[in-house]
Amino acid sequence: MGENQDFTVSLQDTKAAYVLSNVAEVVERILTFVPTKSLLRIASVCRLWRNCARRVLRTQQQLTWVSACGPSNTEVHALCSILAEEVEKVFLLPKTVLTMVDCEAFNGQAYCYRQSKAKKNRHSPDTVEELNLLFPKGCDIMGIATPGIVLTPSGSCSSPPQEYQEGEAGFAIMFPSMEGVHIKPFHFCKKSISPTALKEAGLVDNPDLRVVLIFVYEAYKSGGARFLSQILEPLAKSKALIAGGLVESVFSPTRHCCSQGAYGVVGLALSGPKVQGASVLLDQDISNPKAAEATIRRLKAAKVPERNTLGFMFACVGRGQNYYNNQTNVEADAFHKVFPNTPLFGLFGNGEIGCDRIIKDDYTLCDTDTDSLQHEYTTVMTLVHLG
Repeated sequence: MGENQDFTVSLQDTKAAYVLSNVAEVVERILTFVPTKSLLRIASVCRLWRNCARRVLRTQQQLTWVSACGPSNTEVHALCSILAEEVEKVFLLPKTVLTMVDCEAFNGQAYCYRQSKAKKNRHSPDTVEELNLLFPKGCDIMGIATPGIVLTPSGSCSSPPQEYQEGEAGFAIMFPSMEGVHIKPFHFCKKSISPTALKEAGLVDNPDLRVVLIFVYEAYKSGGARFLSQILEPLAKSKALIAGGLVESVFSPTRHCCSQGAYGVVGLALSGPKVQGASVLLDQDISNPKAAEATIRRLKAAKVPERNTLGFMFACVGRGQNYYNNQTNVEADAFHKVFPNTPLFGLFGNGEIGCDRIIKDDYTLCDTDTDSLQHEYTTVMTLVHLG
């Protein structure tokens, strides 16, 4: 009886081995349940598995993200401490990563790291290099430190977003290579900005440009305001949606053209027929939850599809809890009420960039002269759809 059982098991193993070595449809179906990093390792097993893995990778075009909040028990920021583990679980091959963290914790201002030589500043080159090593070679990583963070917890698009004006928080949004969507990072300082550079970045003379997410650092320095106008003036003439804010610092990409402490700008230019965007401005007069919800609800007129859509909230540090008579999370809750299945991310910064821009029935409602793009004590609420 034991010999018959051994023979049966051996026969079953042989059949399974044959199927896994020869039947591409079965192998491809199985590989759809394998996280991307493991999928890349599996691809080296044989030619069949490599071809199946490539086909699976091409179908993984759903956005994903990792979020973190609360004090970290390690010497690195809370986001960095969980990224290594969480990246192993994602089902896409990141092509572009947008990371934002609170500047206080990331810069080490709230921690006494100098007491131990074994510990390093969270903003050290080693920390940035470790972040770069988590993602594939050739992946563009944009890292921003800002006074406050808005994030949706990892795991579900329908999780309620949270505003963090204090405390340790951060997120990393991972964009795969997507058909009909081209995401191009850009970085300029006073030495590198020029009409040619703007054109090469796809910010001018680009009929396919749909959305520009823009973040200016050290803008309070002498010459910073003039530099910002130099960037926004050509963008205001385009038909693209412009949204972003003034942030504390940028830790990735590494600066090569300008010195530490110099002002500059980074961002993402999103082009392609499948990209769609809309934004509304919550101005200084909007100071209660009902008014905030009513303004955000105007985004519904743009009829932006729900799938593969992100919400971005770029708010002034002067808004938030204090602005709404000690009520917390007002604007993030209002967004979630209107768009319950769209994740929301963003920042509290030192100035806001954006305007009302909604396309409805081929008619564009917008106000994009250079002055109207720059604001204080406001919130720019934006939807970005990526096909």
